[in-house]
Parts: sequence; C-alpha cells; structure tokens
Amino acid sequence: MPSTITIAIPGARTRWLAVGLAVGLLVAAIASPAFAPRPISAVDPTSPPEHTISVSGTGKVVVSPDIADLRLGVSVTKPTVKAARTAAAESMTRVIAALKKLGIADADLQTTGLSLQPVYTYPKNGGSPKLTGYTLSNAVAVTIRDLDKIGDAIDDALAAGATTLDGVTFRVEDPARAEQQAREEAMAQAKSKAETLASAAGVRITGVSSISETSAPVPYPVYYGGEKGAGGALDVSTPIQTGTNEVVVTVAVVYLID
Repeated sequence: MPSTITIAIPGARTRWLAVGLAVGLLVAAIASPAFAPRPISAVDPTSPPEHTISVSGTGKVVVSPDIADLRLGVSVTKPTVKAARTAAAESMTRVIAALKKLGIADADLQTTGLSLQPVYTYPKNGGSPKLTGYTLSNAVAVTIRDLDKIGDAIDDALAAGATTLDGVTFRVEDPARAEQQAREEAMAQAKSKAETLASAAGVRITGVSSISETSAPVPYPVYYGGEKGAGGALDVSTPIQTGTNEVVVTVAVVYLID
C-alpha cells in the first residue's frame, strides 16, 4: 500500500506571527553594538604618545636706521570757517614748499589728518555756550630718506608755519636681512636649550614637532627738541640723534625626543 505524506499549511495567524518574529530579530540585530556607529580616530590608539621638549629662543640684531618718519601739522583758529580754511591752507602750502625745497619728494608727503571743529566759550554763570570760531587742523606725515636733513626739515617746517610736531621715529627700509639673521640666532638659541635639557634628562632629540615665530622691531627713543610755533626765532638747529633699532625675532620650538 503506497505511503502518504501530509504537510500542514500554517494558517494566516501563524504566518503573521512568523513575519513579526523575523522583523523583531532584524531590529534587535541592527540595534546591537556591532552595528552602532564608531568614532574614527586619525591617530592609532595603539601607538605610544609623542614625547617632546618645548623651548623658546630669541634673536636680536642691532641695525642703524636709514628712514625717518616725521609727523607735523598746522592748526588755525579763526572766527569763520572760510577764514580758518584759508589761513590753514596758506600755512600748510608754505610748510610743504619748505619740505620740498630740501629735496623731499611728493611720494614721501602724505596728509594724515584734516579736521574742522567749532570753538565755544562757556559763561561762568552757567549760561548757554557761545560759538566763537572754528579750528581747522591739517596734519602731514613726512618720510625723510636723507637722515642728515631731519633737523632742517623740522626747523624749516616750523618756520614756514607748522604749529604741531607730533614726533619722529626711525626705521630700516628693508629689514629682511636683519630679520633673517635674528631668526637664525633665535633657532640656534632654542636648539641649544633643547639639547641641554635632553642631555640632563638622558634622552635624545629625534626631530621637530612644531615651530612658531613672532618678530617686532623696537624703535630707539629719540630726542627731537622742543616744539616751537611759527614765527619764532630758530637760533639753534634742532638736535636729532638717530640712534639704533633692534630687530627682534622670537621662536617657540617643540622638539621630539626618545
């Protein structure tokens, strides 16, 4: 007699239970740590940390300036704007002419300030202030390339009508060579410090991790004489001492050691 095999076909309810179980298992698998996002590290966590020595070095180079910057101007107070403008323009025109007569080029003359301000008087009894005039100020910056003419530039400008003298500073037109020398000295000093520290610690320098630099010229203090108004007798030439400037470069170096 032939054998008979019977296969039970699950009902609809049983099929839905099976589908739900499969979905639940899939969700649980995705939520497991194996599927969780992991941070990406640029550094191999198994590699040992770098050992370093941090030092600084400073290089200084003394240079003689070859450029002077002079700042002077005209300030005039008159009853009306027109009168103040006219008087200031005439005075500044004479000042510029005197500077040009010394051989100073147009490119080395630059107006740096021009202002007009009302002038008031304030009654002692506390009444309202009264407008009495206007002050017009005109300032110019002068670049002097022949340092022997600094005193003459100051004296001639004051004699021509300049009423303000804000100062004189000295600089080097091209500090690149001095900066390079100062930079080399700074690095040599930093390396010497690092070698001393490494030797004392019983380690050796294997390389450089980072280098940063700052640089700044330090102006030398300058005496440029007392300020004199226009029309005064300039019996003695204004004394000028150019002195020297320091070009300073500082480096911070991190050396690798082992």
